[in-house]
Amino acid sequence: MTTRTPGNGVHADDDGGARATGPTQPTAEEIIRYAKDPATRIATITFDRPDHLNAPTMAARLRYGDLIHRASIDDEVKVLVIRGAGDDFGSGADLGEFMAVQNDPDQGPRLSEYKIGPDEVRYPPKESFRHGASISQWYANAQAGCRSLQEFKKISIVEVKGYCYGWHFYQAADADLVISADDALFGHPSFRYYGWGPRMWTWAQTMGLRKFQEMVFTGRAFSAAEMAECNFLNSVVPRADLEAETDKYALACARNRPTDTVFMQKVFFEIMKQQQGEYMGSLLSGFFESMGGHIHADDNDLMLDNAFDGGLNNSVKDNDNRFPPEFRLSKSGRRKKE
Repeated sequence: MTTRTPGNGVHADDDGGARATGPTQPTAEEIIRYAKDPATRIATITFDRPDHLNAPTMAARLRYGDLIHRASIDDEVKVLVIRGAGDDFGSGADLGEFMAVQNDPDQGPRLSEYKIGPDEVRYPPKESFRHGASISQWYANAQAGCRSLQEFKKISIVEVKGYCYGWHFYQAADADLVISADDALFGHPSFRYYGWGPRMWTWAQTMGLRKFQEMVFTGRAFSAAEMAECNFLNSVVPRADLEAETDKYALACARNRPTDTVFMQKVFFEIMKQQQGEYMGSLLSGFFESMGGHIHADDNDLMLDNAFDGGLNNSVKDNDNRFPPEFRLSKSGRRKKE
């Protein structure tokens, strides 16, 4: 039997061994499924890579951003539901793929992240600030699939179960409504191995500063009940009732006011978010992420480079064991006693 641990494209076995993601990847269309019902005007995006905890590849993130843009224009769509296949909503992007592409001497795969052909431009050299900063700032662009829901002029509903970590946590923060199973866990593994995330400003706004600071400084995941207390969630139900609860909200939204009214409502909320600095926060967190290579460890702190040298999944798991069970990131680790 294999247990699934949040590891961004790495599987962890019961005996603690790990195997890296293989070279063969599903297509973006296989990972990000899209469907719409013109009769109800409800569209659905489903992350369908459950054997990798629904981790999107770079191509899948770009498809995700493009689908949201198209749904925003499509007159047959008024509500967009975003959910995950399998046991979890998702535990973040495919970090193994990301690091392999960043370290690859061939610039072609790296440029594909920016929708640029392999020989059309020259990517900034590795010793430059722009080498890392370009990708960090790209994540503030809706086309990158990280903050795409911020510019969506329809109603978005995220359905959460199991893990809601990293990139998937970005989507929950940016959605209009979040419906959660009572077994869900929210957080970002980066707070344990790096310290930053592109949507930090939005998390602080949606969770409240005090509780979000607790998440950042302890690195622990929050339960659905805790996130409901933060007013981050609209409804928490047993797993068996989750899809029905989401469908109830989606139909209510679709039947309420005309799509033109929804567009104007979304402009109102967008202006409110920008007055509070949402986009500035994305740029700022991107800058700090770009400076991560200059962080000096105090003692035996888990650092990103060392984590990759030792295997990210095993390194995060080993580090997780240093914390009380209720502060651990993996569901299996939280069930273990001291």
